[in-house]
Amino acid sequence: MKITKISLFTLALTLGLASCKTIDIAKTAGENQVVSVTTKKELSQNEKDNYQHLSLIDNQISGVSADKAHKALEGMTPTTIIVGVVDSGMDIEHEDLKNVIWTNEDEIAGNGIDDDKNGFVDDIHGWNFLGKVEGETLEVTRLYKKLKPLYEGKTEADVPVEKKAEFKLYQKVKADYTKQFEEATAMYGQYKMMADKYTTVKAAIAKQLGKDNFTLEEVAAITTDDEALKGGVQFYTAMAKQGVDEKRFARAIKYFKSKVDFYLNTEKDFRAVVGDNTDDINDNHYGDNDIIGNKETEEHATHVAGIIGAERNNGIGMNGIAGHVKIMAVRVVPDGDERDKDVALGIRYAVDNGAKVINMSFGKGYSPHRKWVEEAIKYAAKHDVLLVKAAGNDNANVDETPQFPTDLAEDGINEVADNVISVGASTPYFNEKLPTDFSNYGQKGTDVFAPGYKVYSTIPNNKYEYFDGTSMASPVVAGVAAVIRSYFPKLTAGQVKQIIMLSGNKTDQEVELPGDASKKVPFTTISKTGTVVNLYKAIELAKKVSK
Repeated sequence: MKITKISLFTLALTLGLASCKTIDIAKTAGENQVVSVTTKKELSQNEKDNYQHLSLIDNQISGVSADKAHKALEGMTPTTIIVGVVDSGMDIEHEDLKNVIWTNEDEIAGNGIDDDKNGFVDDIHGWNFLGKVEGETLEVTRLYKKLKPLYEGKTEADVPVEKKAEFKLYQKVKADYTKQFEEATAMYGQYKMMADKYTTVKAAIAKQLGKDNFTLEEVAAITTDDEALKGGVQFYTAMAKQGVDEKRFARAIKYFKSKVDFYLNTEKDFRAVVGDNTDDINDNHYGDNDIIGNKETEEHATHVAGIIGAERNNGIGMNGIAGHVKIMAVRVVPDGDERDKDVALGIRYAVDNGAKVINMSFGKGYSPHRKWVEEAIKYAAKHDVLLVKAAGNDNANVDETPQFPTDLAEDGINEVADNVISVGASTPYFNEKLPTDFSNYGQKGTDVFAPGYKVYSTIPNNKYEYFDGTSMASPVVAGVAAVIRSYFPKLTAGQVKQIIMLSGNKTDQEVELPGDASKKVPFTTISKTGTVVNLYKAIELAKKVSK
């Protein structure tokens, strides 16, 4: 959809990355020294709009030093890198994206013929594996719907030995589905009530101040004997300090309403319009070339694409992390959980059409066709393609509760391939609030952290917005990888992964555990590396390795 210091750090690299062909890189990198910097508590508007590009050392903001890296690359000759964005519908007509969109030069637009004989007709800028699907269910809903007729009302004693594992899965799925449905219903009502209160309070403050647009300082300066207004000021101030406004309330309400109406709907088959068999991986030529989808509802991929490669220095909107890229749109993520089949085929499509980096800002808690995705990951590895994926937004330890897709094998220890980077979300603040409160984490299942808090980027119809999520952190790293592959094309996907992991800003300070701010843990305990990605340092390491 939407761990300790040097000894354990070294051990994690030894166990988790031994399969990479990069032992010389590790020696070249040497010990990654702990960084100790006091960061800014308040960011200017320009810093908020660009913080992912800024430098911890030079700007006292925990970005990835992209601006500094690009200056260091001046004079070098880059190659163009294709980056596959396996995601939702994408506005390829956006003013800041239209010049960086990939074009399939072997296909003739609009002639209704599969000119390049790849099985996809008129796939000029990518492919849409969802057809006309927009809303979808969660995987837990699909499993619940499938298993309920088989096991509802039964006990373990009623089930034959060969079906006991499936019965246990049903029990887990039923409990999970029931919990999510109850929580979604309650949260929708709660956010709706809070949004109504916010609207009423804001109107009262506007009336008191005599204007519709006002600052938080002006609100704080209000003096009144009206107890209702006093309470309203306190409520508005509390919301503002948390970054909550009408847009954020609207997004929350939309999410929980969608969860009830679509994600947890056991009555409707939203996939039927596609016409394929989702349980047959060989039924693999379906969908259409409409990669834009519904501009009014599908913002995710457009935001992701902008973070990676919005045209740099064109005086419009914002800069992507990477220049010299072409963005390939592969639509597999609906408003709901993606299907394993679409993910597997989407990865293969991007690989077959020349992508060298693929971003995957999605995830789910169940994967009934996990092997199909694992085989696609291995296929990408065989073709030297780096996959960058979001760790997930459930403030959960993915070592204990896997988020799919994952490059960890079913034993939870070994990797199925050496070409996947899993990314948690960080804030601009290199202190106890470094990880976002929503980010998933894990010393095995999360490799690095990167900016994923209020990241400013493109959305449809030539607009821009701030989004939160590991979905935003992942494309930051995909952009970093694209820069490295652009300027150092002889490096393999595994080598680029190692460089990114060995060159980040490392800290052993204690941070708030995502989801439980009262609990402090060393930052080194919530990812494999204990680092925030740093493009400048990655470039410096790549230069040394490439000598």
